[in-house]
Amino acid sequence: MTCRLCPRKCGADRVTTLGFCQMGEKITAARASLHFWEEPCISGISGKRGSGTVFFSGCVMKCVYCQNFEISAESFGEEITTDRLSEIFLKLQEQGALNINLVNPTHFVPQMIRSLKAAKAHGLKIPVVYNSGGYERVETLKALNGLVDIYLPDVKYFDDELALRLSDAPDYFNTAINAVSEMVRQTGKPVFEETDGEGKILLKGTIVRHLVLPDCYKDSINVINRVAERFRGEILFSLMSQYTPFGLVKTDENYKKMNRRITTFEYQKALDAVIDAGLEGYAQEKSSAREEYTPSFDLTGINQRC
Repeated sequence: MTCRLCPRKCGADRVTTLGFCQMGEKITAARASLHFWEEPCISGISGKRGSGTVFFSGCVMKCVYCQNFEISAESFGEEITTDRLSEIFLKLQEQGALNINLVNPTHFVPQMIRSLKAAKAHGLKIPVVYNSGGYERVETLKALNGLVDIYLPDVKYFDDELALRLSDAPDYFNTAINAVSEMVRQTGKPVFEETDGEGKILLKGTIVRHLVLPDCYKDSINVINRVAERFRGEILFSLMSQYTPFGLVKTDENYKKMNRRITTFEYQKALDAVIDAGLEGYAQEKSSAREEYTPSFDLTGINQRC
């Protein structure tokens, strides 16, 4: 069967060959652990429980600045079965995770569905978060209806030429906006639970993220305004300042303008746009651009020996 999970519809028979995502049929993942650096409503505020995060290998995008390039571009990870993934979900719940956070899961959706159904049958009760780059097919998302409680997509670009140059993602903005529309249809408006020690935790809803990039703040303003026009009052918006040069931007002269962190001016312009647009949600402090926020991909929680 040819693969048509992501907007590329590359047509690879992933039983015998790799797709554009550089993955075959088997789930490959690099880390499963409690993660404390998501939005407060996802990770909590105590620094004790956190989000039960599974980082999948491969990617349907090719972002030249990807902070997870070791697993997204270089395909580091270990193959696991759907049964093993189900066990990982339940183990994270036992460790006190506030939710199960699936990072970059698009190319493994059919396998994930089997794992989630099995885990729920064996007692998985915490919310499931689908955390992606926003480059999604609506048809694929529809298969997750009823299994995912929280969607956490990026809307990275408004300018399609920028999306092609930096992420090799044709027709990115329209694709991402249509995907967010389906996500909102499934989850409805955000629903929170007030907890002791962890603050307000999101139980259901969609958070749209946007990372401000060097020399791209005008595109950020366009993203913010278009998202507000379409989804104001239906979603939470998370503005991120954590851009740190990774991947090709550190070595390729074609991207030398991006081999720096964003300026206070660039971030403030984007933040002003969020406020003016009336979007509610979260904004990182400018000091959030730190390499230590990127986890170590060492098979923790994936390899049963780790």
